[in-house]
Amino acid sequence: MSTSAPRLPRPSGWPVWVVPAFLAFFQFAGSLGAQHGGGPNGSGPPWADGRAGGPDTPHRDLDALGFALVFAGPALLLLRRRNPLVTFAATGAVTALYMLRGYTYGPVPLSLVVAMMAAVVTGHRLAAWAGTGVGLAAYFGLTALIGVPEQQRGSGKTFPVEEPTLSGVTFVTAWALVVLITSELIRMRAQRTAETARVRAEEERRQASEERLRMARELHDVLAHNISMINVQAGVALHLLDDNPEQARTALAAIKDASKDALTEMRGVIGALRAQGESAPRAPTAGLDRLDDLLARARSAGLRVECEIAGERRPLHAGTDLAAFRIVQESLTNVTRHAGPGPVTARVRIAYGEDDIAVRVDDDGRGVSLLDDHPGGSGIRGMRERATALGGSFDAGPRPGGGFRVSARLPLSDDGAAARED
Repeated sequence: MSTSAPRLPRPSGWPVWVVPAFLAFFQFAGSLGAQHGGGPNGSGPPWADGRAGGPDTPHRDLDALGFALVFAGPALLLLRRRNPLVTFAATGAVTALYMLRGYTYGPVPLSLVVAMMAAVVTGHRLAAWAGTGVGLAAYFGLTALIGVPEQQRGSGKTFPVEEPTLSGVTFVTAWALVVLITSELIRMRAQRTAETARVRAEEERRQASEERLRMARELHDVLAHNISMINVQAGVALHLLDDNPEQARTALAAIKDASKDALTEMRGVIGALRAQGESAPRAPTAGLDRLDDLLARARSAGLRVECEIAGERRPLHAGTDLAAFRIVQESLTNVTRHAGPGPVTARVRIAYGEDDIAVRVDDDGRGVSLLDDHPGGSGIRGMRERATALGGSFDAGPRPGGGFRVSARLPLSDDGAAARED
């Protein structure tokens, strides 16, 4: 038995403090390393050339405010899920202040990257794009006004920020676009994943609903037929118990057989409900191969039954076989219930065609009311649902000259049902 390896949760499923804690450590260590010339270009910005970005480039060493700004960005990210726009704006302000103060270049902008991505992924796309554009324009405009040449960055100015250059503006703008576009791709993928999960959940609910309806029909047909037979035979036994004990004994034997059949079929239905992960068919095994037993039980209840089989009798698809059997069973149950007093004859005709099978049950009794069409898959409605679910047709109504007729035409394969599902 193979078991799949446990999968790591998505970043959205991580505790909210994981990313800020990592960034706090990484920004602290990276900024100290850059301050002491640990980067590939010393303390210079990543877009500067080798001369300006070398270890001798002037910069302001990290002081108390500098360390506070290094940790402020990760701390603000703790709010990114509840208030993504506030986090984005505040992190942008912290990053801009760090740059304006002329501190050593390092990984401090990573907090702003995470805040930008959080804003886009949570659906604040317009605000993230517009905020990024306005923020960059304001920053470059301000540095153009107060910026100093790079040789003067080490002076005692409050904001010894370097004057913007074409290469610097191009690099930062491209960096921001890459972050925003990547965030959009992540957002679209998350939306597709959520939509797929929603569709899958809807399909599972639909299948569960259809399965419940199918089981309800099965239970109705099993119980209605056999209990109707038991009711009729019990009435006969009570009526003849004193005057004709032998015939009463026959009625009691019929009750025993009917109750046994009901219990057997109920165990099959309940077993299908309880079964988990089995490869064997879950549907009850009733079919036209049990037609003779069904007709015998109806005759034992006092109903005169005639049966005609037309065409070449052959195995059917499981769904068609079960539906045909249940339609005959329910029709005979209705005859027993509603045909009225006196001798009643039911005529069952099964006709095998090339592409379908026709089932017809006629009786010469009073007939069942078409209003006997209860919700939940019982009676006439249940028979109609069985036929239409397979892509077949169904009709029920009074016969000319009296009596009642039930007729159905069912496909011999499951192609009709498959086409209907598509």
